[in-house]
Amino acid sequence: HSLERSLHMVMKQLKAPFQYEKIPLDSIEGTNKKRAKNMSLTLKRIGSYLIREKGKLLLVLLMTTAASGLGLLGPYMVGMAIDRYMVTQQIDGLGILLIWLLLIYILHSLSIFLQNYWMIGISQNTVYDLRKDLFKQFHRLPIAYFDKRQFGELMSRLTNDIDNINIVLNSSVIQIFSSILTLVGTVIIMLMLSPVLTAVTMTIIPLMFLAMKWITRRTGKLYKMQQRDIGDVNGYIEEIISGQHIVKTYSQEKRVIETFAKKNEQLKHTGFWAQTIAGFTPKVMNTLNFLGFALIAFVGGLLSIYTDMVTVGMIVIFTEYARQFTRPLNELSNQFNMLLSAIAGAERVFQVLDEPKEDIDEVDSTPLPEVNGHIIFSNVSFQYEDKTPVLKNITFEAKPGETIAFVGHTGAGKTTIINLISRFYPYTSGSITIDGYELNNIKRSDLRQQMAFVLQDSFLFSGTILENIRYGKLDATKEEVIQAAKDANAHDFICKLPKGYETVLDQEGSGISGGQKQLLTIARALLRKPRILILDEATSNIDTITELKIQDALKRLMTGRTSFIIAHRLNTIQEADKIIMLNHGKVIEAGSHASLVNKKGRYYDLYRTQLLEFEFK
Repeated sequence: HSLERSLHMVMKQLKAPFQYEKIPLDSIEGTNKKRAKNMSLTLKRIGSYLIREKGKLLLVLLMTTAASGLGLLGPYMVGMAIDRYMVTQQIDGLGILLIWLLLIYILHSLSIFLQNYWMIGISQNTVYDLRKDLFKQFHRLPIAYFDKRQFGELMSRLTNDIDNINIVLNSSVIQIFSSILTLVGTVIIMLMLSPVLTAVTMTIIPLMFLAMKWITRRTGKLYKMQQRDIGDVNGYIEEIISGQHIVKTYSQEKRVIETFAKKNEQLKHTGFWAQTIAGFTPKVMNTLNFLGFALIAFVGGLLSIYTDMVTVGMIVIFTEYARQFTRPLNELSNQFNMLLSAIAGAERVFQVLDEPKEDIDEVDSTPLPEVNGHIIFSNVSFQYEDKTPVLKNITFEAKPGETIAFVGHTGAGKTTIINLISRFYPYTSGSITIDGYELNNIKRSDLRQQMAFVLQDSFLFSGTILENIRYGKLDATKEEVIQAAKDANAHDFICKLPKGYETVLDQEGSGISGGQKQLLTIARALLRKPRILILDEATSNIDTITELKIQDALKRLMTGRTSFIIAHRLNTIQEADKIIMLNHGKVIEAGSHASLVNKKGRYYDLYRTQLLEFEFK
């Protein structure tokens, strides 16, 4: 919260650019032990992916070692050339030394190219595995997980966060290892040449350490907040684009633009301060580099003039090694900032991977054979994680082939019952059996393979009409698909399309009407030949002629199958074997349409209200 408050102050301070120094950056300090532990664990888990490419990693390490060694050898030979040939004005042997120097730099460049080439392959394979595992995890998570999160925010983890990991793997792994090797090699050679000048060079290390400590203690949390804000913005964009028709229908363009502006503003400020504070690193390092050069030149010059401890070539070598000494420190600090950003993204990825999977209990579950569809609810209750009771002691029986309809006002519990039957949620207490098998003890995959859904919002995938219908049974022949379309009353309109069954649709089913999309989803369900059928007001918002076609197709689909219907219009369920009326999670009435009307209870009142509305229209 203190960090949030400080960023709020940042937003105010941005209106007065010359007062940035007044922002209490101390409130952005600190990384607690828990965060450090998470960082260590996250790095370890990334390493578990990298180790799969251990052969290429070994080659990268060999090339990095060679590049670091050759990079250290070059300046040493330059110093030798100065002392042996330029100071003494001797030319013999200078040409050979220059040829060796040229060869060293060619090999140095070649080793850098090879290490980058292999490392790119490693990073691409690593993020490929991460994307694959994350996408696979999405399909193993329960519906409840997606109900509580924005799709755009989850998309951000699959795209932005993994891209950050990819960028760091491409550069940071090599740079960190190369920088460590260069540091160690440079210190060893410098000590061998002149302990005095080495000590002079080392005087800037404490200053570097303090500067980097000040910077990195602030950037960690800011990078984490930046990734969070990116996910928030992406989630909002996805939500608004998906609901663009609603936005325009209710003339909410101005409001959503203002809301997005606030979220975008927050992302801008967190990104600004994350990059600004991280940007101090090269400036501080360059300043300390110049200070180191000045010290070496001054002390080295005095030693060269008044003693024989240092030569002119040695001063040149030390100035180059001082640059090579501070450059790895500079690179390490820069890579550390990038590493913090990648770790923040990786933590978000691993958070999803660590979520309890829907199939976690599938190992010991009972296989479910082909069922008749005899389903019994016995005193079933359900509540969400917030402990709010949704269903209370629900009891009813659906015999094989029967049609059960659920009616009631919004929030009565109709959809929740369907979710329990589908095992999208586990019931809290009571018992649900299907052909005598306890629902919570059977395999979800076995259950859902015997179910089909026709929902109010018909969803089509990007692809051809043939592929969309075949989604219900992937190994179906084209003849089976066509027969299912005929049974669903969809064949005629499909044949009138320019490419027939090969007509390509997008997710919105552009080019066909809402009723035609619904006929395709019925064809998809018919092709599956389910034992249990779920219908969620499949004829709503459809013109009269198309509705008749849909109702005719649904009758074929429901024949001989146990069907559950969520009904909003009571005229569509009058032929149901049993109608269950719900109110605040309880069954208040149950029976056939005729019996409930004769009873003149709550169902009768609702039916009469709808009948009067219809007559009025």
